[in-house]
Amino acid sequence: MTEPTPLEVSSPRPGTPRSGGAAAVALGILSSRLIGLIREQALARFFGVGPHADVFRAAMRAPNLLQNLLGEGTLSAAFIPIYSRMLEEGRREEAGRFAGAIFGLLLAAAAVLSLLGVLLARPLVAVLATGFLQDHGGAVDRYELTVQAVRIIFPMTGLLVLSAWALGVLNSHRRFLLSYFAPVLWNAAIISALLWVGGLRNAETFSLAALDRLLFAACWGAFLGGLLQFLVQVPTVVREMRGFRFSLSTRVPGVRQALAAFAPVVAGRGVVQLASYLDLFLAAMLAQGAVSALGYGQTLYTLPISLFGMSVAAAELPEMARLRREGGSMTVELLPRVRRSMRQIAFLNVPTLAGFLAFGFLLVGALFRFRTGRFGLESNWLVYLVLCGYTVGLLPTTTSRLLQNTFYALGDTRSPARIAVARVVLAAALGYPLMRWLDGIPVAAIAGTTEGDRLRLGAVGLALASGAASWLELLLLRRALARSVPGALVPWRDLGRMTLLALAAAVPAALVWWALPPVHVALQALAVVGVYALGYLLLARVTGAEELGFWLGRFGRRLRH
Repeated sequence: MTEPTPLEVSSPRPGTPRSGGAAAVALGILSSRLIGLIREQALARFFGVGPHADVFRAAMRAPNLLQNLLGEGTLSAAFIPIYSRMLEEGRREEAGRFAGAIFGLLLAAAAVLSLLGVLLARPLVAVLATGFLQDHGGAVDRYELTVQAVRIIFPMTGLLVLSAWALGVLNSHRRFLLSYFAPVLWNAAIISALLWVGGLRNAETFSLAALDRLLFAACWGAFLGGLLQFLVQVPTVVREMRGFRFSLSTRVPGVRQALAAFAPVVAGRGVVQLASYLDLFLAAMLAQGAVSALGYGQTLYTLPISLFGMSVAAAELPEMARLRREGGSMTVELLPRVRRSMRQIAFLNVPTLAGFLAFGFLLVGALFRFRTGRFGLESNWLVYLVLCGYTVGLLPTTTSRLLQNTFYALGDTRSPARIAVARVVLAAALGYPLMRWLDGIPVAAIAGTTEGDRLRLGAVGLALASGAASWLELLLLRRALARSVPGALVPWRDLGRMTLLALAAAVPAALVWWALPPVHVALQALAVVGVYALGYLLLARVTGAEELGFWLGRFGRRLRH
């Protein structure tokens, strides 16, 4: 990855469209997600699907409430539309003062909430992971370990909130690559900490005390990584902004409007986070390993969401906001942008969905199984089935992100919040009975092993419920958007076309998997996925899919830079 040239980081003339935004976001996200997979490999090697992995997941989830409530999703709705319109109208000095006031208010809120998180770690963990309380006095006390880990990690989230503010500024200036590349440093810090303490020794021989030390090393690495992620963006933010002035005032133009938008967005994000913490709360009641299995599955599941969904949605938000006129009306350009973006998102997510279902077991094994690690065959099966459950909702989740940003560009932050409530209710109503039923089935019954019944399928029920609920959210968002923007329809015919291409490409890939002699699982995965991806792209080229031209053109221009 080359550093941007001075030409690239100079500010474009307000209102001048900038090509390659989605590709820049995707490249930045790809970099951070690839090293994120390496982080997950390190965690799987040292912790496997077990109690210490459960603790790390729970400890990371607890303070993420602060990050997700005040971070990128909220700023995308409340900060970017206002800041982008100020730039578009040539009010750069005013935009700088507005950004300074938002920064000050975020800093104050993050500091206070981080301190409260450290002080209230014990009751916080007791509420969010009640099931860990039953480990008290056991060989691995997940509750006590999680409390200590949360006290290390919670201040990190304040730094990540400030990093999200920097991302909002850079995105508004059409500077996408750096802010989405910055999480590479966060992941690298965790990996470095694990290797510093754990080295390359056989993880199966580690004592519980050694695993405890590894756990806390990963937490300290996360804290340092959060600091690095924010600091690396600061120089470019300083170069881009004019008139920045740190303040805590709500009288700065635009601040009260942003705060008015914050409230419903925070409520909506809070509902989504409630669903996330409900998963943690319920998974903590299941057999050990359920929390970490959900985490490993989410790592793979969120990769295409970020690469092929968030990359397009994030790049489109500032541009859609620039289309807005007085009174909240939009020009005729909005509807074609939304339709085109839906097709672009689906073009790569449809084959990913089919690939996860068909070849997910092979992918999980290639990424997480090691001869000297704690991630065995049963773990492989459990994480694969969790991934399948989440994959049910892959396409609606990525499309919903774009539709949410469309509402934000329209100035409507309430509709996505109301719809999120319906999603959470359905996920909870489906998730609890499914997890109880499936937790009675040992993974060994599926894997055909005799390793005992330590791991069970309860986590799969929660993943399936989450995937099903995401379809409800998409349908409700589409119906609500159609009232504001008539003609905003999901391109079902295009989705059907892409599905046929994916199924056709999966046939030769499956034959390669069947015909390959016994080799290392990573080599198998490389061959099978390579044939599948190449087959899909060739079929898309032969059939003249215009979405292929978009991605090739965007990435080609970005790589030439």
